[in-house]
Amino acid sequence: MTTTNTNFQEQRIDRGQGSIYVRDYAGKGPAFVLMHGYPDNLHIYDDLVPHLVAGGRRVVVFDFLGFGASDKPVGGKYSFEQQIGDLHAVVEALKLDKIVPVGHDSSGPAAVNYAIEYPQHVDSVCLLNSFYIESPTAKYPEFIELFATTNLKALTQAILRSPEQFAWVLQFQRSKFQEHLIEEQKEYYSKFLGPIIDANFRQQPSSGPAFAQMTSQHFDELARNTKRINKMWQLDMPVKLIWGENDPYLNYGIARHLTTLLKKPQLHVLPAGHWLQVDIPDQVAKVMLDN
Repeated sequence: MTTTNTNFQEQRIDRGQGSIYVRDYAGKGPAFVLMHGYPDNLHIYDDLVPHLVAGGRRVVVFDFLGFGASDKPVGGKYSFEQQIGDLHAVVEALKLDKIVPVGHDSSGPAAVNYAIEYPQHVDSVCLLNSFYIESPTAKYPEFIELFATTNLKALTQAILRSPEQFAWVLQFQRSKFQEHLIEEQKEYYSKFLGPIIDANFRQQPSSGPAFAQMTSQHFDELARNTKRINKMWQLDMPVKLIWGENDPYLNYGIARHLTTLLKKPQLHVLPAGHWLQVDIPDQVAKVMLDN
């Protein structure tokens, strides 16, 4: 089903256990295909997209199954492999030839592994404060560490069932992410980003099940990808790493480490936090559009 908006076309693409929600902005290829992380959805790119479109590029944003406006089927099964499948379904449904997969946060693996598995569809890769392999400087948010620790599953499931407790954990994590932001960025975080994350979990059906399943696979995914370093090294395409220098978790050291394992890395460090596409969308777009 396709409907038309003044700025983009909306589609729902069937994925068997449900459909994913997609927005397609017209422009020239290769299309930027923007992917979100664990706690949020496609709206983290709302401020970035207009800059990319103004630069003449086609832009596609979508919610992974289980998040945002995509379906959240009862008993749905979510995984990093499933997210690669979501991305490929978008490429096929929109008949995209070459794309630039853009990974942020936990969608870094989807961006890199898609390039490894479908190099014929990838012009280049772009990573924004994300992870892929085990890295010596990585520090993961307490919120993620908690849900990724499998022997704490009884506790985390109880937290998910308690809106008050879950809200407290979210608020704690929010304060930690904001510690190194300038005041203007803190204010916008509270006004814009906070409600996006809150809505992801408060709206029913909730993104809680997808979040819980994905985070439980976090460390296994890092281990799997670490074993694919040779395949990552074989990528014969540019990989832009655009990093907010004030991210206390997915820090600059991760980006620097990745540059040593890529053939054609391009590292850009910007004055922003973890959600740099929210903090300084104009600067992020400028780097993405620069050939």
